[in-house]
Amino acid sequence: QVQLVESGGGLVQAGGSLRLSCTATGRTFNGYAMGWFRQAPGKEREVVSVMAHSGARTYYADSVKGRFTISRDNAATTAYLQMNSLKPEDTAVYYCAARVGPLVLGPGASMDYWGKGTLVTVSS
Repeated sequence: QVQLVESGGGLVQAGGSLRLSCTATGRTFNGYAMGWFRQAPGKEREVVSVMAHSGARTYYADSVKGRFTISRDNAATTAYLQMNSLKPEDTAVYYCAARVGPLVLGPGASMDYWGKGTLVTVSS
């Protein structure tokens, strides 16, 4: 019932910034936890950041703390990932995800719905 569409990926030089957006369908967006994951070539998909449905609790992977910020606009049914000080190792396909049930706010977060991903390439 939930469809997620990411946008905002692209090519950026190291040190630059991008903002990813994830627009969700449905009438219960306020009750969804939202998260961003990424998968680099040859690696497993990993949690980047997760936000509880209230927006009051968040988790960030150590590799992005201080550089990335997750946020949401419930009126627009959209989640965002602001990515600053980008590094070449941030290059990956970034996926938006939603959780409708109880959420583990950490690296083991399990999500129910996924977007198709948007590619972020950071050049050196």
